[in-house]
Amino acid sequence: MSFDALTLDCFIAVAETGSFTKAAERVGRTQSAVSQQIARLETQLNKSLFARGKKLTLTHDGKILLSYARTIATLYHEVIDKFLEPELQGEIRLGMPDDFASVYFPDILVEFKRLHPCISLTVECDLTINLFERFKKKEFDLVLVKMPRPDDFPYGMDIKSEGLEWVGNPDFFMQPHDQPIPLILSPDPCVYRDCALRALQSTDRKWHVVFSSHSHAAKIAAVKGGMGITVLPRSMIPHDLVIKATGNVPPLENTPICLLKHNERSSINSLEKFICDRLKSFGK
Repeated sequence: MSFDALTLDCFIAVAETGSFTKAAERVGRTQSAVSQQIARLETQLNKSLFARGKKLTLTHDGKILLSYARTIATLYHEVIDKFLEPELQGEIRLGMPDDFASVYFPDILVEFKRLHPCISLTVECDLTINLFERFKKKEFDLVLVKMPRPDDFPYGMDIKSEGLEWVGNPDFFMQPHDQPIPLILSPDPCVYRDCALRALQSTDRKWHVVFSSHSHAAKIAAVKGGMGITVLPRSMIPHDLVIKATGNVPPLENTPICLLKHNERSSINSLEKFICDRLKSFGK
């Protein structure tokens, strides 16, 4: 019995995403191909690895295999980096906003480190405006920012433009027009804050900030506590908090997201492509 790298990568991807579709996006294969790899693995082991109900979950045997699979896959990719792709090593300094780090990146960075263990990755969170200024001073090799790619920075790419939504109790928008809307926002400067205030001002709605924090987790907690409403990209919204659009809810602009880099170093290109591929799959 033998396990090839693709089979293990498919198994790990399905286990970590809980979805054949998302796993296929992660490993760059079709959903059908991933399903075939899992079926083949279950046949080889003569064990069911996933419970296929409303939600895809690991069986007891699947949980045992996952631990071994991660170890084997890490060693395999370490050997590839060492002997076949020796350029994928060194240090990368990555900057990103706090909310991206909280929502998107725990799984993304763990997966990248598993695939490229010879790369030393340093991550720092800050506001987009600060990240951009520090990037210009070459304090980062790669930054993820909420803005279009500037024309004077040829390296990097626009990833996507994501719609924003009001998040919280819809009753706040049902109040009399002259009643201030309680807002939960990051301090100025903040892209989401600016979008929210422009939207309210365009409809002459009064507002006041009742909770201010750079922390994504803290703002979500304040919304769940009923203090007010906030603004988030669609892919970051907890399913039970989004406000359905009505005539009382002012529309919000989209937010562009881009990656900026200083050069075409192989390791940076690898991380750039990895982040771009993963972010494009969020919210689908």
